[in-house]
Amino acid sequence: MRNYNWRVTLVVAVIAAAFVILLPTLKFYFFEDPGTRDKDKLIWPHRLINLGLDLQGGMHLVLEVRLEEAVKSALARYESDLRESFRRNGSIKFDEVEVQDDNSLRVRLSGQESYTAFEELLAADFQTLALDSSRVEGGNKVFILRLPRDEEKRVMESAVSQAVETIRNRIDQYGVSEPEIRRQGERRIVIQLPGVKDPERVKALLKKTAQLQFRLLDETRSADSVTAGQEPRGTEILYEVSKNSKTGRQTKTPLLVKKKVLLTGDYLKDARVAYSGDFNQPEVSIAFDKEGARLFGQITGENVGKRLAIVLDNTVYSAPTIQEKIGGGAAVITGSFTVESASDLALVLRAGALPASVEVAEERTVGASLGADSIRKGGLSMAAGLIIVVVFMVVYYRASGLNADLALVLNIVLLGAGLALFNATLTLPGIAGILLTMATAVDSNVLIYERTREELRLGKTPAAALDAGYDRATVTIVDANVTNIAAALVLLQFGTGPIKGFAITLSLGIASSMFTAIVVTRVIFDYFLYYRRARSLSI
Repeated sequence: MRNYNWRVTLVVAVIAAAFVILLPTLKFYFFEDPGTRDKDKLIWPHRLINLGLDLQGGMHLVLEVRLEEAVKSALARYESDLRESFRRNGSIKFDEVEVQDDNSLRVRLSGQESYTAFEELLAADFQTLALDSSRVEGGNKVFILRLPRDEEKRVMESAVSQAVETIRNRIDQYGVSEPEIRRQGERRIVIQLPGVKDPERVKALLKKTAQLQFRLLDETRSADSVTAGQEPRGTEILYEVSKNSKTGRQTKTPLLVKKKVLLTGDYLKDARVAYSGDFNQPEVSIAFDKEGARLFGQITGENVGKRLAIVLDNTVYSAPTIQEKIGGGAAVITGSFTVESASDLALVLRAGALPASVEVAEERTVGASLGADSIRKGGLSMAAGLIIVVVFMVVYYRASGLNADLALVLNIVLLGAGLALFNATLTLPGIAGILLTMATAVDSNVLIYERTREELRLGKTPAAALDAGYDRATVTIVDANVTNIAAALVLLQFGTGPIKGFAITLSLGIASSMFTAIVVTRVIFDYFLYYRRARSLSI
């Protein structure tokens, strides 16, 4: 009994901490109007038990990355690098360098000297490009280049990995609690977003490629005079979309834009919503990093008087005329923005561009009413399980059964506090984990009580029988729970979605049940045996 006071202090401190940690969750879910709930106004310690997709509703998406576009983007970079190398190397005369639809790079050269120099350039600086074929056309030689299979596979693998990270950054900045984002197969990404109230906005946010480019306009001719598909070499027709704020009508203006990209969004450091004009029209203010600022200053300095198109995902947002060299690395994207659309654009620019576009392969929306029904049925199952266990323990073990029941209730409180402390997500399988924890929690008490009854039958005093019961059962309890928690941790590490939700509650439940079964119930027994001088044990 020398350490009894310390044990009492420990139990009281743990239980008090559990109630304090649970307080925000209880207030948020049970004492606030669902329409006015705001996680930013939580009381200390600002942590909640988050509800999963199956409990609070939300959306389930499967996105498929268009890997062919990633390969084309890689070849487009090679195209740009080859053109730059040709310009530096005066001995190579080229007529054409262009990415083809079959994911090849077509290079057309003139003169034997150019052929030899080109092959030397490939061997020296472009080892990752493979020469697929060559032929003579109209007196010039055409080379067809491709990415080797291993390099193409690496590009595709990198594209999916980068897409996962970019999507995760966008969702984190959007503010969804406990999203589930994981790769599935070679090109698919599974996304589960609990509590999303505007699925269409989120879907548009995730699908936006956000490939920002700065390109010059070809002002030597009007876009209206050029037929689509018949654009002059090195140019293409893109559209500037404007929206009338009063009527909501959209207008598309064709522009002849040069294909050469002068600057990309890879150099962006920040993107924020700003306001300008007499009516505080939303716009997106962007800032480049040090290298991007230098390039932007160089581009604007060399093209004063020309129109610079700001292109995002093949749509021209604005094409202002460069009045003077712009230093400092800052620019503004204007357009027919609402506050929401400007915020979304700034968000995707900050999170980075997708390496290739994605398309929705599968979409499911779980309504809030369906989630509420899951919560109701899950709550009923927990209540039914708790009542059955409580009644059984009282009938079979009498007053000692009440002790076990009290420990069981405290076990559920500690489990909930653990979920809130770690900001974990409670799912429907997680509720199943709690039900399983109820069974294993009283299991430990059953082992202790049966050992104690054996000792009482041998004629020992209640105190001696209880000591022996706890000593002999504790080893078995620890051994069984260690193997259970090892399995739960494996599920937690490698499981996803529902499996992970089950593993979280199971792991926390095992830890709390060991504490309540071995420490809490013993403190209560010791109080009656040593302080109240009980002469018998109701077991």
